[in-house]
Amino acid sequence: MKKMLSLAAMLAVLSYASPASAELKIGGDAAVRARGEYNTTKAAGALTSTNTDDLKYQYRVRLKASSDLGDGYFFKALVLNETVPGVYTTVAANNTEVYQLDVSNFYFGRTLKDSNYSIGRIPLNSFNNPIFDLALYPIPFVGRYAVDVPVATYNFDRVFGFNYGTKIGDGNLNTTLVVLDNNAPSATAVPGMLNDGYVLHVSYKTSVGDIAFEPQAIISLTDAQGLTYQRVSPNTFGFNATIPTGSSKIGASAFYTVCKDSNGLSAGARTTIDYSGYLLRLKAESGPAMAWVDYNRTSDKTPALDATYNNVFVWAQYNFKVHEAATGTFSVTPTIRYRTSGKDVVSVAGTDKNSQLRGELYATVTF
Repeated sequence: MKKMLSLAAMLAVLSYASPASAELKIGGDAAVRARGEYNTTKAAGALTSTNTDDLKYQYRVRLKASSDLGDGYFFKALVLNETVPGVYTTVAANNTEVYQLDVSNFYFGRTLKDSNYSIGRIPLNSFNNPIFDLALYPIPFVGRYAVDVPVATYNFDRVFGFNYGTKIGDGNLNTTLVVLDNNAPSATAVPGMLNDGYVLHVSYKTSVGDIAFEPQAIISLTDAQGLTYQRVSPNTFGFNATIPTGSSKIGASAFYTVCKDSNGLSAGARTTIDYSGYLLRLKAESGPAMAWVDYNRTSDKTPALDATYNNVFVWAQYNFKVHEAATGTFSVTPTIRYRTSGKDVVSVAGTDKNSQLRGELYATVTF
């Protein structure tokens, strides 16, 4: 009996002496979707169009982890499949596709009464905030446009950086130092330690009456490597606004980007990069219904090109809640996505045109 009491006492002492571990909470969602896609392409001066269509069955799983470390410190992470754009995997021949999960974003930091900070791969919420869409995709590149949520699709809606936010006046100031790329010194890069692409994203969220207003800017601190052009330092600025109308709300976004670099790179050759463009969004939400329309126009006057790009995009969806409980939800969401794009080059007669229509049906569970 004494031995048993001694053993129990020893285990009790060890349990108090062992380092404590924070609780890790796991949640997430899983979804399947059927997508019908219809594409039309017409080159400048062509008499006929090229049409393609396809039906795909796709799926995704996302796991969200979070931990409260005490005294305001926290850790959060998102695990998903990053092997395909948009994280939805398409069913392959005989179901031979491989589905793997990767750590997409993770960040840790601290939340205080009037301020907060974090570092890591930080989520952007670009689905509702198109400033990074215009900044990173001002010029179409291999089927990627400033519209149709390109940052959420191709950049997985996150950036590596350091974030700091604080309350100033009646609003909240939020700043993020973003590391866009990693460049080593070379014959075409200035030698030194700060060759990487750094930008500063600054926003201030406040209210004007019932209207939520958020001016923003993305300021280039160094040259970055864009998709179309390299060694460029564009600057982007604008705002998001939300206007409540009873049980509904209307959103508006307007952003402008400009870049003029005399020592940029195009296809590996040094040249003056000169482009500017804007993106406008009008969005409406009412209960389970949501729709928005985007218009983007970019003028590229880089030598030997002089082109103008126009993009119009519409997203409309309706969310049916089949089941809703404290432990999770099940919903079905029919969605329509339509994009039409044009390219006009001063030295070429006619307009290159292409359009894409996607009809999608989502079935999603959250847990």
